[in-house]
Amino acid sequence: MIDIILIILGIALLLIGFAGCILPVIPGPPISYLALLLLHFTSKYEFHSDFLILWAIIAVGITILDNVIPVWSTQKYGGSKKAVWGSALGLIAGLILFPPFGIIIGPFVGAVIGELIDGKTNRMALRSGFSAFIGFFFGIILKLIASGMITFYFFKALLQ
Repeated sequence: MIDIILIILGIALLLIGFAGCILPVIPGPPISYLALLLLHFTSKYEFHSDFLILWAIIAVGITILDNVIPVWSTQKYGGSKKAVWGSALGLIAGLILFPPFGIIIGPFVGAVIGELIDGKTNRMALRSGFSAFIGFFFGIILKLIASGMITFYFFKALLQ
């Protein structure tokens, strides 16, 4: 009975982890990784400790990169902190107001608005908006790949 509860909780964590790949306030890969740990603690499934350590490092590393890449890409093209914050807030607003397309449009519009508030020209604001969008998009792709691989290993072990 405990095994079934752990498996169900693991599947729920995988779903939350995928949501966290898109929503910036939820750390997707680490939550997905917790699903592997729950499966590991059942009586039927066991992962090698090296495997668990590797995926812990990957989950944490991608989460760190996800916070660094948008800032780096925005700053590389002359964007300000307001562009970075605008991009994050634009992502959240876009998801709420214009799903599913808001995830594409929100970070761009938020970064542009942030730059305009900071007094940048329209051209600079658009450039920063585009770079912030690319950074957030790249971070989302990395997180989806990691959570997808974790999900693959979870179900591969579960179905053996």
